[in-house]
Amino acid sequence: MFPQRLESPIAYNIAKAMRDGFDRHYRLFRTESARAKHRFETADWHDQQRAQRERIEFYDLRVKECVRRLEKEFAAGKQPMELWHEVKLHYIGLLVEHHQPELAETFFNSVTTKILHRTHFHNNFIFVRPAMSTEYLENDEFEGRPTYYSYYPSKNSLRQTLVTILESYGLQREFADIATDVNHVVHALESRLHKVKLRANFQIQVLSSLFYRNKGAYLVGKIINGYNEVPFALPILHNEQSKLYIDAALFGEDDLQMLFSFARAYFMVDMEIPSAYVQFLRSLMPRKPRAELYNALGLAKQGKTLFYRDFLYHLKHSTDKLRIAPGIKGMVMLVFDLPSFPFVFKLIKDYYPPQKETTREQIQGKYLLVKQHDRVGRMADTLEYSLVAFPRDRFEDELIAEIEKFAPSQLEISDRDGDGKQEVIIKHLYIERRMIPLNMYLQEAFDAGMQDERAQQQMERSVIDYGNAIKDLVAANIFPGDMLWKNFGVTRNGKVVFYDYDEIEYITDCNFRRVPEPRNEEEEMSGEVWYTVRPHDVFPETFGPFLLGNDAVREVFMRHHADLLGVEFWQSHKERILAGHVYDVFPYDTQRRFGQAYAD
Repeated sequence: MFPQRLESPIAYNIAKAMRDGFDRHYRLFRTESARAKHRFETADWHDQQRAQRERIEFYDLRVKECVRRLEKEFAAGKQPMELWHEVKLHYIGLLVEHHQPELAETFFNSVTTKILHRTHFHNNFIFVRPAMSTEYLENDEFEGRPTYYSYYPSKNSLRQTLVTILESYGLQREFADIATDVNHVVHALESRLHKVKLRANFQIQVLSSLFYRNKGAYLVGKIINGYNEVPFALPILHNEQSKLYIDAALFGEDDLQMLFSFARAYFMVDMEIPSAYVQFLRSLMPRKPRAELYNALGLAKQGKTLFYRDFLYHLKHSTDKLRIAPGIKGMVMLVFDLPSFPFVFKLIKDYYPPQKETTREQIQGKYLLVKQHDRVGRMADTLEYSLVAFPRDRFEDELIAEIEKFAPSQLEISDRDGDGKQEVIIKHLYIERRMIPLNMYLQEAFDAGMQDERAQQQMERSVIDYGNAIKDLVAANIFPGDMLWKNFGVTRNGKVVFYDYDEIEYITDCNFRRVPEPRNEEEEMSGEVWYTVRPHDVFPETFGPFLLGNDAVREVFMRHHADLLGVEFWQSHKERILAGHVYDVFPYDTQRRFGQAYAD
């Protein structure tokens, strides 16, 4: 029960110190995000990638700083719980006029849970539920930018309005031919609207900050006409003369979903009111969870908070049980799922077969590498949690037995909270969006028979995109390591995505070799590897026997991706990356590009 009067100055000072700690975090986060504009203008791609990596670490650093301050100045861990009641109430009061209250509440949770015992992790002491509303939150300061701007063109003024919108972002780099770019956009828009009558409310709304990622800047908004709303995004790139051009016009929810995919790196966006950005983006992509949108904006901790709340809510309104995930079991990761929930849970096993020379720390390092790297639309994002508690009665016994056998160090079953309810506590866990394993997706096509046209198309499309996925990863300096079909998944949109990270390496760390010629008949006839293989040695020509056992698959693969079986492909990419080249990666179908008039 909360105190009726707030009387402790220490409680207020602790709350203020925590608010100040969050404000410092968001100030640094926003400053780094705002610098993305200059990095884009100067085409400093390597620094853009560095900033994307380093920004991920900001949150944990600020939480640690705040915990140290609270312990040093207030002996926070020794304060009575009555005082911590007051701390939360004071903190709520300090957020009344705050522009990022939901992020500040999550920061409060992160700090408090490092100080208090777990038995106090409930709504009396932390924000299990949000206390501050973010609805209609806007920057009312005189100098402040609104979240979005609205423009009201007529048919005759549409081109000039688009020019005005583009110029409003103040990019310190001129467009090569803005009139031609705008004509391309208008033509694409007219094709989309095709003879639609413009209503009285016809308008274009655009978010006030561009979205920066890798070598692109994206203008994001929507077109409103009558009762219809059309989301859109315009990618802005550099040509070879370092001038700007609009590369494509993306329209509709599916296009925006691909742009904001969980398989891509986080955007750099200068936001005063992040909740307002999320609200606007949800109007473009209503099926996309708010958690994923916060992740896409680089606010991963808030994404984790919302995801966990959504999961707990789902548990309360479902009855199915957690089970061993279908498919081929991994040698390193134990995977389970809840059939009614579109995510899978992965934990690292305690031991591995002899051929797997790795450690838990190394595997965690691989997952961190992926988190910090440009995922180019081909590697699934993961949410990482520690000490996750599940109700014991929601576990199938077979799953418990599997964890007890392969990962006993990660499992605790107890009434930890002392409320009479048994819990399963997993010490360390990764969570990622569920996909259909590619091997199972191919098997579906084989089971239907290659004489079935739809099955044939499904097989061809997935094999072609599998090869494209590997080539995209190579362009991002990633060697998947284990390229078997089972380590790739198929998304809702039919895109092939990699999700098994325990053997990934940088392309630049690999040594690509041809298999040596046998020196004698004994070596030629040997079923074993008879030549020396050093760490990081890769022999591309050996991929074929493991991947292409099916004749139909082999025919499609060799027609489109035979180069993946040759050393030359891999070595040439390695040399270009070592020379400093940053490849273009397009988060949309290259057929949507306006042309190669000024593209690379």
